[in-house]
Amino acid sequence: MKKAVFLDRDGTVNKETGYLHKPDDFSFLPGVVEAIRIFRELGYMVIVVTNQSGVAHGYYEEEDVKRLHDHMDGLLALEGTSVDAYYYCPHHPEGARDDYRKICGCRKPAPGMIQQAAKVFDLDLARSICIGDKTIDAQAGMNAGVGRCALVKGIYPVDETIARSVPLFGNLLEFALHLKSVEQELNAQMASTD
Repeated sequence: MKKAVFLDRDGTVNKETGYLHKPDDFSFLPGVVEAIRIFRELGYMVIVVTNQSGVAHGYYEEEDVKRLHDHMDGLLALEGTSVDAYYYCPHHPEGARDDYRKICGCRKPAPGMIQQAAKVFDLDLARSICIGDKTIDAQAGMNAGVGRCALVKGIYPVDETIARSVPLFGNLLEFALHLKSVEQELNAQMASTD
């Protein structure tokens, strides 16, 4: 079974602009492209899981979400790396659009997007990682049974209870470098016992 890094999008991968949906407004946060490259080098699939309630609120369409993800793919390809898959939740229990107004199993902190990806890609969630900038990102990972969850500093405060059980990093690259160091150390220990 494969392992994956599940990444929140807005505020973790790209600048948080509030209901981002236009490619022209998109920009990666510093170090993110290098972090994605490191995850892939370490053998992790990279999967984005993002709440997109702007669809439910009528601010943009699902096609706009897909178009933005295609734009991200293009930018990453220019840098020689990629995201393996994108999962998004267009629902919100108080949405303006009837067809998207509902309580669902995919809106984080629910685990639906992660569970769906795990089925599609035959992922070992116990060996996987979930990273975001909000408490609900870590909760979604824990609710799905992801082995490790972490948070990166963003513009939102982190719930104190979660903060005690989930490590907090300055940004995604800081986490990726930490992960690389830990995995290299483990590999060295395993090699020395052979």
